[in-house]
Amino acid sequence: MYFPSLAEVQSLSATYSFIPVSMTLLADQETPIRLYQKIRTRNSFLLESVEGGARWARFSFIGMNPFQIVEAKGNEISVSHRDGTAFIQSGNPINYLRAEVDRYKSPKLPGFPRLSGGAVGFFGYNTLHYFENLPPHRSETLRLPDMRFLFVDEMVAFDHLKQEIQLIVNLHVEAGDTASSIAEKYAQVCERLEKLAGKVTTPAQTEQRISVAVDPLHKLEVEANMSREEYEKMVVQAKEYIAAGDIFQVVLSQRFSVKTDVDPFAVYRILRTLNPSPYMYYLEYEGETIVGTSPELLVRVEDQKVEMRPIAGTRKRGATPREDELLAADLLADEKERAEHYMLLDLGRNDVGRVSSYGSVKVEEALVIENYSHVMHMVSHVTGKLREDLHPFDALLSAFPAGTVSGSPKLRAMEIIAELEQDARHLYAGAIGYISFDGSLDSCITIRTLFFQDGQAHVQAGAGIVADSVPASEYQETRNKAAAMITALEKAEQLFARKEELPC
Repeated sequence: MYFPSLAEVQSLSATYSFIPVSMTLLADQETPIRLYQKIRTRNSFLLESVEGGARWARFSFIGMNPFQIVEAKGNEISVSHRDGTAFIQSGNPINYLRAEVDRYKSPKLPGFPRLSGGAVGFFGYNTLHYFENLPPHRSETLRLPDMRFLFVDEMVAFDHLKQEIQLIVNLHVEAGDTASSIAEKYAQVCERLEKLAGKVTTPAQTEQRISVAVDPLHKLEVEANMSREEYEKMVVQAKEYIAAGDIFQVVLSQRFSVKTDVDPFAVYRILRTLNPSPYMYYLEYEGETIVGTSPELLVRVEDQKVEMRPIAGTRKRGATPREDELLAADLLADEKERAEHYMLLDLGRNDVGRVSSYGSVKVEEALVIENYSHVMHMVSHVTGKLREDLHPFDALLSAFPAGTVSGSPKLRAMEIIAELEQDARHLYAGAIGYISFDGSLDSCITIRTLFFQDGQAHVQAGAGIVADSVPASEYQETRNKAAAMITALEKAEQLFARKEELPC
């Protein structure tokens, strides 16, 4: 019933400090949504994915009851533990997080998913100030740390292929543990697995049947953090920098906010239906929630292999396969789109090259079309082998922030962003993902993401400014990108109940 066995754990404890133990249940009548609703609490998450624009990835991940939470604002690091203890200290948060992750060493066991325990959370855009000497934005209007990670040892993995639920609780091995103490801890882990099994097998509350028809006239009042004139002025100033030779491109963004008391999880349910993406995430914290469907990998590291997939170039999907073919051909023939994509592909190749062994960097795919539910993207795929002397975090920091949300050359583009944009970006253009205690890392670029706090929802969107950009068109592009997220809010307000208090 439990895997690995006590004898196997005893053997593994000589080498590893964090050992996953699992219990598997049939899940042919379950969904990740129903499972999460059964065990949803504050400081929990749901991670899902659609591969290749059409297929659900094999696993959806649910995590809860973190044994440690690490967050930082500036150089102030706040750490809280499951037992109620907490402390604050000063230092470089990246170095602290790296050291904490390295304290836990987990084996890669057969039958376990890529994530069976680790640190899950976000790096806000401001994280770049920990390793780049850049000017700050002029103001910060949202209350949000620069980074926050939940360290989880208790998870549920939904296996879409086998239609099984894998319950996972990790055993912590500490200095001085004996065979007797390991046996005692193993028994406690098994008790936690049984308790978790009781939660996930409890029948869910019956939901009222709801019509999916909505009133198209129901619109939320949207407030931007700058006027149209202010945004278009930024574009003009950016084009002056481009004409002067400072940069080739810069991504300028604005934030949109609406008042709402809708349950953020209802919005997630709408988004995963309207816009299934390679990275879908729901992160529930104390007093704030992050909901997103990002299409773009930032960086992935697994078995020392570093991967990036830059996306640049988009068209709407056609109504028929033939229309799709024509639109794809039009996108691939667009010289402006191709030039921008090659520029960002070069950035990605450089980012991977900085942390990879000499001669290992490859462009596996260049300018291929990937179809998603509503749009098609032009995508490339860059890989390399992580240098032996580097950490997976080094690969992430090399790519952070992505060129697709900053510009080229990246450093000068970030300086111009700090000068021209009024407010700190907070989550936007940062990264969301996890680092597993077996050494693998997976992260996406934080775009197409809503942040809920204090009765408001915020979404930020940007446009890539180049030499021939038209200010009015770039302004409208930011509004169009944000509109999809606002539409999900409007639908959720009509279809679902208001937010309820969650258990701690």
